[in-house]
Amino acid sequence: MSAITNIEDLRVLHEKRAPRMFYDYVDSGSWTQSTYRANESDFQSIKFRQRVAVNMANRSIKSTMLGREVAMPVALAPVGMTGMQYADGEIQAANAAKKFGVPYCLSTMSICSIEEVYKRTQAPFWFQLYVMKDKRFVSALIERARAANCSALVVTLDLQILGQRHKDIKNGLSAPPKPTIKNLLNLMTKPAWCLGMLGTKNREFGNIVGHVQGVDNMSSLSAWTAGQFDPSLDWSEVEAIKKQWGGKIILKGIMDAEDAVLAKNVGADAIIVSNHGGRQLDGAPSSIAALPSIVQAVGNGVEVWLDSGIRSGQDVLKAIALGAKGTLIGRSYIYGLGAMGEAGVTKSLEIIANELDLTMAFCGLRDVQQVDSNILLKGSY
Repeated sequence: MSAITNIEDLRVLHEKRAPRMFYDYVDSGSWTQSTYRANESDFQSIKFRQRVAVNMANRSIKSTMLGREVAMPVALAPVGMTGMQYADGEIQAANAAKKFGVPYCLSTMSICSIEEVYKRTQAPFWFQLYVMKDKRFVSALIERARAANCSALVVTLDLQILGQRHKDIKNGLSAPPKPTIKNLLNLMTKPAWCLGMLGTKNREFGNIVGHVQGVDNMSSLSAWTAGQFDPSLDWSEVEAIKKQWGGKIILKGIMDAEDAVLAKNVGADAIIVSNHGGRQLDGAPSSIAALPSIVQAVGNGVEVWLDSGIRSGQDVLKAIALGAKGTLIGRSYIYGLGAMGEAGVTKSLEIIANELDLTMAFCGLRDVQQVDSNILLKGSY
């Protein structure tokens, strides 16, 4: 593992090990993928001010997110089908996050269920909620998250309808993979993945199968999910969800300053500036480009976080410098997970922490909580 020095190394290993449809699910965007690419490239255009002859000793990248001390201002974002990247992937990722000291968020579309992640990790985690048309199911999900002692509810607002993701359509994405000739030929080249999957019972959407009347197999699940995302979701429903939950609530998918203010007004404890990793509205700005106006619009009283496009500790530092209180990584840790399970997730966190620490030092600071836009070259953001 000593030869792995950056997130790109993990991506290469992930691509070699995981079946094509699941790798493509992670490493692609919608339509032309312009927003997916901008999420990364816009970070690269932001430049640091390097400082010298300053005291760089005794540095700290510790911070807080929602009042919880974290090893660095980074959380693991909710990613659907994580358990298809590596056997029991959600459990592997949650364990890595727990040991490292950062939050983990479980997706509604996870392979391992809320209950199993709680039972097998005994770690506090957040639960991400997709709002479905089946309101009894949504209400039950909230109660299941409460029973699992989830410390916050993350409501995703930008998936009322599904963006057109060409690779997923062409690959016939499903969990588990359908036994087509194309899929079987690809699986024959992924023996380590297949062996891992043979050793687990978790191969379907654990939060759905067995919890929705009439959904008990892959074919019925596909029919159910195809029409379940709720296009009628509005702020009044967000308020109702917040009332039922009663605890910390995080609203994900905010890309506009007006929406950020509305999110603050309904009582969000944190908002996540996110374009769903470029997998929804292609042609939208990158998350880092949208961040400054949102920070300015909401002021104090709600934490602003950012996800989409973070591939390094330098990206984390740039987001913090532009006003984010915290960040979330999705692909960066999934590459590690797909490459080598829990150890790979840990490696991705170690890489990001090291890059964050060193870059902060080069910019002349010793505490990440003192970072602001003064570390950035004016005119580059």
